[in-house]
Amino acid sequence: MPLHRKFLHPCRIIQDTRPMIIVTGANGFIGSAIVWQLNQAGITDILAVDSVNLTSRNLLKKRSYSKFFEAHELWSFLMTDEAKKSISWIIHMGACSSTTETNWDFLYANNFQYSQRLFEWCAQNQKKLIYASSAATYGAGENGFTDTFDSEKLKPLNLYGESKVIMDRWAIKQPATPAHWYALKFFNVFGPNEYEKGAMASVAFKAYHQVNSTSELGLFKSYNPQYADGQQLRDFVYVKDVVRWIQELMDKNPASGIYNMGFGKSRSWLDMAKALFKGMNKDLKINWLEMPENIRNQYQYFTEADMQKWLSAGMSPPQWSLEDAMADYVKNYLSQEDPWL
Repeated sequence: MPLHRKFLHPCRIIQDTRPMIIVTGANGFIGSAIVWQLNQAGITDILAVDSVNLTSRNLLKKRSYSKFFEAHELWSFLMTDEAKKSISWIIHMGACSSTTETNWDFLYANNFQYSQRLFEWCAQNQKKLIYASSAATYGAGENGFTDTFDSEKLKPLNLYGESKVIMDRWAIKQPATPAHWYALKFFNVFGPNEYEKGAMASVAFKAYHQVNSTSELGLFKSYNPQYADGQQLRDFVYVKDVVRWIQELMDKNPASGIYNMGFGKSRSWLDMAKALFKGMNKDLKINWLEMPENIRNQYQYFTEADMQKWLSAGMSPPQWSLEDAMADYVKNYLSQEDPWL
């Protein structure tokens, strides 16, 4: 059961000087995995924040944390002396993550203005901030996938990507910044706790259930002569690497700025399929599908995070290969009665 903390008790404020970590989006995929990672390190003084309350769903049922706030409730707490005294980091994963969302006002408020306000609070109080950007900011990848490229020149393919890149552009320009700040461009993250993402869940997750029920996997044919069917390439990165890296950022405090979060080596959809079938102890069987015409002209055939900036900062390389990650995901989570971190 979560450990409950009474924020407004004056004795508690005086006696408890431990640094507190705020995790927004904590009731979502990467956010809940971050809480898991922090718990593995013995850290439980965590304020979990999400727009989805624990009655609607509870991805934190196995985790230890101090208190849960709904997203709109966070601002009142940040105005207190306790917040200004006790908070060390804000890890901001809360956002609308739908790449098909068409309501710009909603995206602007959730993915830009909320993040902007947290950035300004951290700057004013000299706290440290990590926030979620996205590889969707790179658009079609015509300028490559390097985190040193000028964000002003990036052209996202959808409104979600646009809502993320405007935050990166704004943050880079600020004269007053948090004590340390990091914008993380997540590539194709997959792994345990993504089960509530619906249409935005990884292909790996959807593929497992498809293969489990039909013993075959449908993959799109290629419509680019440079890529054979199934050889379209993605940068698949396991969520356990991502959350380990986030803790590493907190421990090492490299130079502030934008960092890619990818494996750094692209792999094909067919590679992913082979790893999945192997993990499920099934024979590979692919059903090649026609790609819908409405997405053929904007389909990405290649993504690959340039991780040089990350590695040059003395940060660690990924530990989970696609094959090892799929084996862990299938054996220890997807095939279990209780698949949660």
